[in-house]
Amino acid sequence: MEEQTEVIPTQSPEINELATALAKAQGVIESASMDKENPFFKSKYADLFSVWGACRAALSSNGLSVIQIPRMANGKCHVMTMMMHLSGQWVKGELSATPTKQDPQG
Repeated sequence: MEEQTEVIPTQSPEINELATALAKAQGVIESASMDKENPFFKSKYADLFSVWGACRAALSSNGLSVIQIPRMANGKCHVMTMMMHLSGQWVKGELSATPTKQDPQG
């Protein structure tokens, strides 16, 4: 007997309006400022505040929003990211990783 697995949709049935809005937003999003320093690696990076600041207005003005939902399951940390359009269309994906240690830093 064949085992059935649940198929979890990764997008709404249609994404044409979302895709159009995202193309418009990407056309005006500028690079985030790499104004933070990592002394351990002696490198510069853009922190989350800078990244979000670089894209917030372009996403919002095109009817797009982004949410992230973290969860723990089976010893792994999962983060589901979902982009939504005011039309109700959406796409989502999930990233999973096994922490190196069981604390917030891990």
